Amino acid sequence: MKGMMIEDSPISDIPARVNKIIVQGLNKTKDEFIQKKLAHIFKAENVAEMLVLCQTAKYDLRRLDIFRSVQVNIDTAKNVEGDDRYNVVFEVKEKRWFGGGVHATFSGDNNATMVGSLQMPNTFGRAENVRLEYNKSLKGDHGGVFRFSKPLNGNPDVRFSSSVYKMNLEYPWSGFKETCRGLNMDFTFPTSLGDHCLRWEGVWRDLRALNRTTSFTVREQAGHSLKSSVKHQFTRDERDSQILPSQGSLFKMEQEFAGLGGNVEFFKHDMELQLNKKLILDTVVQLSLLGGIMKNPNPNAEIRINDRFFLGGPLNLRGFNAKGVGPHSEGNALGGDTYWAAGLHLYTPLPFRPGKGGFGDFFRTHFFVNAGNVYNIQTGYLKTK
Repeated sequence: MKGMMIEDSPISDIPARVNKIIVQGLNKTKDEFIQKKLAHIFKAENVAEMLVLCQTAKYDLRRLDIFRSVQVNIDTAKNVEGDDRYNVVFEVKEKRWFGGGVHATFSGDNNATMVGSLQMPNTFGRAENVRLEYNKSLKGDHGGVFRFSKPLNGNPDVRFSSSVYKMNLEYPWSGFKETCRGLNMDFTFPTSLGDHCLRWEGVWRDLRALNRTTSFTVREQAGHSLKSSVKHQFTRDERDSQILPSQGSLFKMEQEFAGLGGNVEFFKHDMELQLNKKLILDTVVQLSLLGGIMKNPNPNAEIRINDRFFLGGPLNLRGFNAKGVGPHSEGNALGGDTYWAAGLHLYTPLPFRPGKGGFGDFFRTHFFVNAGNVYNIQTGYLKTK
């Protein structure tokens, strides 16, 4: 209903007052929680405003992700003085108190992950969610996460969440594996400029050599580390599609400061810009720019390999090995404290347009040229052998 011109609608001249709001189908959800979400409907002064407010409330209830369905019925109030009185009835069906499932995800680095999850939606009756998840990938990564999330003041756009996790990760391009045990807390909220996420994370990391061929330079990094950091993420996404955009821009910026405790210290800044423009014959040109820099407050201290930037592969620099750009030691990528990448892409429909208007629209011919590099400003290139 966004953008509706109430003043120009004929029904805006018909007076209306909401006499009563009835919600049917509530079992677990707290009454006072729903009352706060629907109270603004009583402010309607005419039929147009009432319809808009009811549709907005219906949309907000759906976004809480605690109902399987939400329906709204409006009828004239009976046994009430005045013919401008109406009753609004919301018919809802709550999600099951317990659920789960198994699904697979595929990432741009040719890796598939199987994910199994159990969750309790609307845990305490105010749109909270408790979720337990276990995942295992084809490349050997596996681990579990226990997450709690809650919308603040009933607003699905403003949310607090916290997770406890243990992950076993492998980095074959650098020749090491890592076990992470951590806790994080997130606060996400929108502004007129874009979406923000503030995060604190504390993680205990155990880094080990992946196999016998791991270089000595990487082996020197092995051992335990404790990181406590705060991070700010900003995203402004104006694209018409997140998968195959044809118009609009994406801007992402991230800052992280580690050093609130433990033995890891650095300041990290990372940015990404993507611009899309539609040309003739459904052809799309895309420009992408990426860059980042990090620094250790102690100029004589080295930034750990599991905190550095890596570049290469289909996600950021096509035509190069995954994470394979920059300093190496005996075939192991070492990463760096600075990186940049730029790409120009041209997407066109497949020749003869097979499957036009359906599944075929998800496939494109892709022409590209890109460049980038990873290096070290603070300490110069790491020693390589």
